[in-house]
Amino acid sequence: MDSAGTTEQDQGHPRRWAALAALCTSLVVVTIDNTVLNTALPALATGLPASTADLQWINNAYTLVFAAMLITAGSLGVRLGQRRALAGGLTVFAAGSAAAALATSPGQLIGLRAVMGLGAAFVMPATLSTIVTLFGPRERPKAIALWSATAGLGIVIGPIAGGLLLEHFSWSSVFWINVPLVAAALAAVLILLPPMPGRRSGRLDVAGLLLSAGGLAALVDTIVQGPERGWLSAWSLAEAAAAVLLLAAFALWELRTPEPMVDIRVFAIPSFSLAGILLAITFFALFGLLFVFTQYLQLVHGYSPLKAGLGAVPFALAMAGTAATSARTTARLGTRRTIAGGLALMSLGLAGVSLVETGTPYAVISVAMAVVGAGMGLIMAPASAATVNALPREKAPTAGSINSVVRELGGVLGIAVVGTVVSSSYRSGLESALPGAPSPAADDLTSAHVLAGRLPAQAADRLLTAADQAFTSAMHHGTWICAALTLAGAVTALLGFARSGAGAPTPLPAAAPAVPAEPLKSPAGSRH
Repeated sequence: MDSAGTTEQDQGHPRRWAALAALCTSLVVVTIDNTVLNTALPALATGLPASTADLQWINNAYTLVFAAMLITAGSLGVRLGQRRALAGGLTVFAAGSAAAALATSPGQLIGLRAVMGLGAAFVMPATLSTIVTLFGPRERPKAIALWSATAGLGIVIGPIAGGLLLEHFSWSSVFWINVPLVAAALAAVLILLPPMPGRRSGRLDVAGLLLSAGGLAALVDTIVQGPERGWLSAWSLAEAAAAVLLLAAFALWELRTPEPMVDIRVFAIPSFSLAGILLAITFFALFGLLFVFTQYLQLVHGYSPLKAGLGAVPFALAMAGTAATSARTTARLGTRRTIAGGLALMSLGLAGVSLVETGTPYAVISVAMAVVGAGMGLIMAPASAATVNALPREKAPTAGSINSVVRELGGVLGIAVVGTVVSSSYRSGLESALPGAPSPAADDLTSAHVLAGRLPAQAADRLLTAADQAFTSAMHHGTWICAALTLAGAVTALLGFARSGAGAPTPLPAAAPAVPAEPLKSPAGSRH
């Protein structure tokens, strides 16, 4: 039993564990959507139909709006209350999914994916900030560990569900499946989460909203479109400059306005900024790896979408397992050693992936992927906890939003950089192995396989052998970059975090009156 002097703020809300189930359900729904669509892209190309540029924008529209609106959504969540923000985001996400399933043109689907990204932007940061609000310091690490483990479930459920759906239904099924999933999550949120009143005092920071959304949108679009446009093209450089100017203006405005949307001073807290950087490195490596690994399984090994989805099981199970127990690991080793060890494990696994060949058995590949997953599971919870624990409790929405932003920016940068390296290395490798290779085959591995299907058997076999080998070698270059970056992250974690660990809230650099947290309503007096 707790001591008589223990307050509800120390212990947490009485309904906290039931609420955690609702939060994890909401997280799984959004995570599934992020992975299930990848399996549907070939079906979309033929069934909608959609060009390669259309497919890129179907993916990118969601990412662009999601990343651009995260800070704004976190700020609005404070005013609305986290429960309302979460329920509203799920509703918008479900409505966008249902409409996307009925889309008849690529343009419609691109617009509706943007709507889905808007809904998801309210869901992701609200789940983490609500955990901070509901759980006391003693149980919060375990809650964040379980929250992190659910991401592993989404990663494995998404590709498998996508493969199963596409074996029996059309591409629209990957959007229809979101509707019942969101309905279950929404019901759990409304039933299990206690009412959490918003803070409506003060004016809405419209200037901050527009500057942050515009700056993040320009930054993400520069990263996403860089490989296609050229990193040093006039358009890319102009958009990158616009992103820097808008985000700098946002920071200056937030420092000067009396009612800022985001307290920029939090970035002066070393443990907060360091944890964010390490999360960005982690997601850079993850998204960069998955971008090439999916193509490797489906094209080089010839796996179906379902079998390729099952190929992610060792990674996801290892990640979920180490994430679920990361609270105990952190308690034993400390934040610094746990995060550094996780990044070192990721680097080891990525180095293993960098050694696979075209004929490497999947059993060998699965070991390397499991090591990557185990490492990531060790990082997610303690790094997320370090961001929220570095700030006072009333700053939880800020921590949740920035946590989501750095993950997303790391992920899109990983895809862009690794994708650029792999594409360039593939073209060079194919030209060396097969001088004068037909132009479509030199564009990407998918085009090479499509072209091979139209050639005589001997020519097709020669092209596929050269193309598969060129892609596998190019994948090595991309995964070695990820391995080097995560190893550098491990060293940074060891040197950057104090030996005592990151945990206690740090006073903000320049004193400002903190906004008191709104009291939660007790279960007895609450209504759903």
